Formats: sequence, structure tokens, C-alpha cells
Amino acid sequence: MTPPPTGVRAIHEPAARTAEEELQPVLRLAFARLHKAAFGVATGVAGALLMGAITLMALVSPAAEGFPLQLLNTYFTGYSVSWPGLIVGMGWGFLVSFVAGWFVAFSRNFALAIIAFNIRVRAEMQATRTFLDHI
Repeated sequence: MTPPPTGVRAIHEPAARTAEEELQPVLRLAFARLHKAAFGVATGVAGALLMGAITLMALVSPAAEGFPLQLLNTYFTGYSVSWPGLIVGMGWGFLVSFVAGWFVAFSRNFALAIIAFNIRVRAEMQATRTFLDHI
């Protein structure tokens, strides 16, 4: 390759990106795995705050007296509509929500793995469909 003439700079334009190259980061993001523990902690904190807010509203608001919140004691051992019950309820809210969030993340990751595997197998089958015709 000959160098460019003196006084003339070579300008190299970047090659145009193909549609596949532009789509790859989007697909990588769409099929990204959810971190099960992080998703569980996020939903756990939301569940604990929700349980605490509901219990706090029942403690503070006189309009919430008719709401049978004490029935949650059936499912959450140690819970009551009281200040110590607020802490117990938040603990139970975190635990139940953490498990639910972890399971949702696990299920999503598993379903996406099955979908990705199915897409990969179909693409390989499509690519090798006429393989025996060439032999």
C-alpha cells in the first residue's frame, strides 16, 4: 500500500454498522438475566415497606378500625396490629416478598433460557436444512 501524497491526509470513514450489529446490544439487554438475589431484596424491601405502611395506617387512622388486619396473624406468626407487630409484620413482609421476587426472577430467567435455546436450535436447523442435499 502506498502512503498518501504529501499534504493530503487519509480520511478513513468508519464502516457503516449493519443492522445485525446495531441489534445485538438491544437483544443482549432484552435477554439479560435478572439477578435473583437483587430482585428478591428489591421486592422484599417493597413488601416490608408496604406491610409497615398498612400496619401504621391501622394504628394511626381511626377510619381503619373496621379493617380486619389482625387476621394476618393466621399467616404471619407473631403479627398483631401494634407497635411490636409493626416490626414483625415488616419482617414477614420482607421474607414473603423476597421469596416471591426470587421465584419471579428465577422463572423469568428459566423461560428466557428456553426461548433462547429454541431460537438457537431453529436457526441451526434452518442453516443446515439443505446440508444433505449437497452431499
